[in-house]
Amino acid sequence: MRDFSSAEPVVASHDAHVSDVSLPVNSTPNSAIAAMALNFNSPSPPVIPISDLAAVHEFQDELLLHEEDRPQEECGVFGIWAPGVDVARRAFFGIFALQHRGQESAGIAVSDGQKLQLHTDMGLVTQIFNEEILSSLQGDIAVAHNRYSTTGSSELCNAQPIMTNSSEGIMAVAHNGNLVNAAIVRREMEEAGEVFTTSMDTEVIGKTIEALNDRPLEEALLETMRRVQGAYSLVMMTRDTLIAMRDPNGVRPLCLGRLKDNSGWVVASETCALNVVNATFEREIAPGEICFINGEGIESVFYKEEAKDREDRPALCIFEFIYLARPDSQLMGRNVHQARRRMGETLARQSPVEAEVVIGVPDSGLPAAIGYAAGSGIPYQEGLIKNRYIARTFIQPDQMQRELGVRMKLTPLEDVLRGQRVVVVEDSIVRGTTTKRIVQMIRDAGATEVHLRISSPPYKWPCFYGIDTAARKDLIAYQRSVEEIRQYNGADSLAYITMDNLIEAVGHDKNQFCRACFDGEYPIHIPTDIRYTKLVLGEENGDSTNGHANGNGHYSEQSTLEVVQAMEAVQALEEGGPANHGGGDPGPESAGEWETVGDELVSTS
Repeated sequence: MRDFSSAEPVVASHDAHVSDVSLPVNSTPNSAIAAMALNFNSPSPPVIPISDLAAVHEFQDELLLHEEDRPQEECGVFGIWAPGVDVARRAFFGIFALQHRGQESAGIAVSDGQKLQLHTDMGLVTQIFNEEILSSLQGDIAVAHNRYSTTGSSELCNAQPIMTNSSEGIMAVAHNGNLVNAAIVRREMEEAGEVFTTSMDTEVIGKTIEALNDRPLEEALLETMRRVQGAYSLVMMTRDTLIAMRDPNGVRPLCLGRLKDNSGWVVASETCALNVVNATFEREIAPGEICFINGEGIESVFYKEEAKDREDRPALCIFEFIYLARPDSQLMGRNVHQARRRMGETLARQSPVEAEVVIGVPDSGLPAAIGYAAGSGIPYQEGLIKNRYIARTFIQPDQMQRELGVRMKLTPLEDVLRGQRVVVVEDSIVRGTTTKRIVQMIRDAGATEVHLRISSPPYKWPCFYGIDTAARKDLIAYQRSVEEIRQYNGADSLAYITMDNLIEAVGHDKNQFCRACFDGEYPIHIPTDIRYTKLVLGEENGDSTNGHANGNGHYSEQSTLEVVQAMEAVQALEEGGPANHGGGDPGPESAGEWETVGDELVSTS
């Protein structure tokens, strides 16, 4: 734990992440959550030593392959202003409700009006915080975060919130999203003498605010919005004010809630975090809004400046509806579960098939499966059971368990599947390896036919706005037809929902969303000379990029297609091979022939 007084300068943000409260990884088991709310104290179990964590985590990666073969959200943010309330405890339950948005690290910062305290660590929320830690975090305002890394590697120094300086003194910053010009801004600041201590784009935001501390905070934040480009939903805190800030396109969600006893205010990535802290939904933080909450009330300012490097429209990530958001959340006035159910109903009308049973792939495929059953008249049943307790393990797996792979995460119900023609509804296919294994698993359980129905369009383009997806060459729908994908995964039939039907199910105009992963139309332009990898600001393949962009570090007027082609050309040169330049469906030269080698689909042309 570290305290930050209002007069103390933040010399290095890294220090803010180092806690002198050291706990074993499993210090707070899941079963203790309810007990913590009742002030229950239990001793921490001893750490189980293990000689080779790398081998164990390699096996864990296999167990979690189902999640890794889907787009991964990177962060959940939460903030509360409530004098006289145990804000650290509310923040704990807030980010616990947002755990699906990030599982690598978590942190809570609090302010008592004089100093800021911070505790961060690696792991799940319930592994990091116990009663002793929460009781030590006393204050009237709290900001909390859980993280899945997109820019910046998975290390303790990259845990959030981070601390920075401002005209109002020390402030805590928590970020959900991804900046597309982070390396450019960072390089310029490093050339001016600034020192960075993490590999996160969040530190770029913090350093930008700090560089503007000669201005009133409101002006500094508006100028920060002008300088940084990309997706960001920020929850920040000075010693007496809670601040919520959302990028001008509103790519990532952020909402405002009020405590039911009118004792304070809450901001959170999703509405599912409101009920658990006894708050009600008020409204969404608007794109371009900066909302200040303190003892004088709530005041908002809005960023109005037009920019040539982005489209002037809202662009909420449509994958929030498909997979990322929790099903009990509300987005744009729509319940996420009901939207997913409508996707299934629409898909049933669009792509019917004769079958005896409809099943979904847990968890996000289940609402669409229920909808498909309702729309088709085919009975819905649970056909796959998910082991909900797979996580970091300290038990060395044997060879048999390695071979079981995804079967340790999903178990087929043979009595439901045997002798049946089965419709399997899934929310997306990204790389395709897990879907192939699921199809084979269902066949092994006795299904006579397996028909895949996907409640999103083919995923063809990488995300640069905060979802951790594969390089475009690794996306199975890139330059491969639906029939080629069907042959690869072994299903009897395969159909994706169309974009028009997806938009109908969500219930808003298509221009309210970022749909770039499906159609390549990026609402915020991408600098061509940035190497977009997960470690763009850190080390890759042993070579430190030190945050520097390749080339001149300026935006180009090239089209999105040229951007992706340039990125692929650079990657291909590094890998020693030619680039595949694609803008969607392949032409005659690139269609080729494909065959299965192990779990990979490779070209034989």
